[in-house]
Parts: sequence; structure tokens; C-alpha cells
Amino acid sequence: MASDSALVHEYDVVIVGAGIIGLTIARHFLISSDLSVAIIDKKVPCSGATGAGQGYLWMIYKTPGSVIWDLSQRSHQLWKMLAQSLEEEGLDPMVELGWKKCGSILIGRTEEESDMLKGRVKIFCEAGLKAEYLSSSELIKKEPDLLVDRYSAAAFLPEDCQFDARRTVAYIEKTNRKFAAKGRYTEFYNDPVERFIRSDINGEIKAVQTSNNTIYSKKVVIVAAGCWTGSLMQDLFRNWEMDLHVPVKPRKGHLLVLENFNSLQLNHGLMEAGYLNHPTISDVESSDPEQNLSVSMTANTDAAGNLLLGSSREFVGFNTDLDESVVSHIWKKAGEFFPKLQALSLSDLSAIRKVRTGLRPYMPDGKPVIGPVPGLSNVFLAAGHEGCGLSMALGTAEMIVDMVLGYPEKVDSTAFSVNKVG
Repeated sequence: MASDSALVHEYDVVIVGAGIIGLTIARHFLISSDLSVAIIDKKVPCSGATGAGQGYLWMIYKTPGSVIWDLSQRSHQLWKMLAQSLEEEGLDPMVELGWKKCGSILIGRTEEESDMLKGRVKIFCEAGLKAEYLSSSELIKKEPDLLVDRYSAAAFLPEDCQFDARRTVAYIEKTNRKFAAKGRYTEFYNDPVERFIRSDINGEIKAVQTSNNTIYSKKVVIVAAGCWTGSLMQDLFRNWEMDLHVPVKPRKGHLLVLENFNSLQLNHGLMEAGYLNHPTISDVESSDPEQNLSVSMTANTDAAGNLLLGSSREFVGFNTDLDESVVSHIWKKAGEFFPKLQALSLSDLSAIRKVRTGLRPYMPDGKPVIGPVPGLSNVFLAAGHEGCGLSMALGTAEMIVDMVLGYPEKVDSTAFSVNKVG
């Protein structure tokens, strides 16, 4: 419990969670209103899924007409507008954000996948995106180091971009902190939330109590705690004879990073078609199908020249320990696409090898929850983006701020509504 000497503060907006979602929500409130904002986290930014992300802003693996399509497209537009605004200020988006307009390629290796990719290119074009279908001969010209045979083909989105999560978070924090001198912004890091305090008058949440502080909210509390959101809300609500069902749970991922790696040339961001359905690795199947490990090839080179190879998915609770067997699966999968890697051993690359692990906030229906909690009009959730938190952050921030301030929505939020409280 918080000590009796806990400090008391008051802000208009209190945000729980300082990942990319929470930080961008804070930024949007600060630049589009005169409200004061406090952001709370049990650790520091980039300690969780945000810091483990690959940083791609790709539409290539999303489907036009799907529930998340409009939000993803709007968010990507906002990221590109941010990069453009930096250029207009005389800043380099690559330096500030690790920004690259790399284009993305979704690779098929069978006739069935080739036909599927032709169909995807068609619907991408119908949705207004610039998209191309690449035959095997066209694909090898785009990516000479890629293993290409007569069945290989790809969908290509030349406008897709990427950034570096750590650089981007640092830039957003710098932007937010400019408002601190005006008394409009404070960070409460390394300060876990312990409970919500309800008003005796109207039952709304009036404050968030942490280990070291009691932070009152004059307008709204927003919970953007990633995969911890569901359990956090249940714990906080348990004593109120209320139950909020937010079925978000952790889905662990590994990302292999080879620093300043120049033995492989990548001209674009690459992803195998299998990424769309995450097939299970047959030799490590569990009796519980939800725990089965999935590894799909994703590869890109970041602004610092590091090769990023992914990606894995598995349900192992909140365990973030590095698993060398998963790293081996990622390396083996990458070697199937890039013959140059087959001649190299991971043990020989230990001096430049890093592994990021993180917990994606998974939702069973594949869409995040964004909006007010029924029965608590001043509490909003923004969580459950799984592997799309980086790419959907700015769109989510805009959606939340528009809801709170009563502005017209740029994207229909109906599909992201929070389940009813029982």
C-alpha cells in the first residue's frame, strides 16, 4: 500500500501506462488542448512491448475492409505527417525517429500463395494504395540476396515506412516535456498503480493511488497498460462488486538483432506470407494449442544499420525470459529465405547479437479496446493492439482525444467499444 506520506497531485488527464500508446495519447492532449496531463508507469518507457518492437509501419499484412484497416491507415497517415513536419522544421526524421521509407514486400513461395498475393494486390489498389505484384524475376531484382525460385512471388507496397521505437519514444517524451515548464505535464515513472479511488458522490474515479503518489483527475483517467490492462482493471474493480472483462493477455515475442550487420543487403522490409496466419512449428507443439510456438520470417534493416529478424509468437504467461531455442528457430527460418545466412553460425555472431523479448497485448478477436468503460464515464481504455501498437499509436491517440473532448471522430470507434461491466 502507499505510504501515509504519499504526495498529492491534480491533473486534468491521468494516463496509466507509458508505452507508445500512453505516450502518444499524452502528446495529443498536450498539443490539441490546454489540459494538463500526468502519465504513470510501474517502470519506464520501452521496458515492454514498445521497446521490443520491430518498428515497421507496414500495411502489407493488413486487409482492406477489416476492422482495424481504417484505424491503421489513419495512423500511418499521421506518422507520415509527423515525419513531414519534422522536415519542415529543418530536422531529419531519420535522426529523430529512425524514419525510413523502405517499402514492404510480402513473399509467397507456392502457387497457392502466389494466387493469394495477386488477390491482395488487387484489393490494395481498390483501397487506394499503391501496390504491385512481383513475379519471381521482378522479385529477385528488388532483393538480390533473397532465395527466389520459379514459384516465388510477392506483393509490394512501395509507400510503407518504418521507424525506430526507442528514438521515436525519446522524441515524443521530449515533445511532452516541453509542457512541463507550463505545469501541464508530469511523468510518474517507476511508480506502480495500487488502486483507484472512487468518489462518494457520483461513483466516478477521482484519483489514482500509486506506491508514492496520489494523483487526482479532474476530467479523465485512461488505462493504456498493454497486456496488463485486463488484470489491472480486474484487481482494481474487485472490491467494488464490479467486473470488467477485458480479455487481453500477453503473447510473447522474440526479435533477433544483429548490430551493424553488412553481410546481407536488404532494400525493403520483408515478410513471408505465412505471417498472415502464424502457422505452428510442428516439432514443438504443446498439448495446449494456444501455447504452440509460431515463427514467421520478417526482416528489415533499421536506420542504424542493424538487421532485425523476427518474429515469434507464443503464449507463456508474463514470462519474458530469453529462450535460445526460439532464437534458433528464427535464425533457421531466416536462413530459408537468405542463403548467405546459412553459412554463418549464431555463435560466431555473439559479439553483435542482441535479442529483444516483449509481450504483445493479444485480444482474441484481433482488435484493440478503445473507449469509455460502461458505468464509469471518466475511465477510458486503450489496449490490446498486439503487434500493431507502434503502427496504430497515433490513430489511437487521436481517437481517444476526440472521444474525451467531444470532437467528431476521424475513424469510427464503434468496433473498439469496451465490453459492458457486469
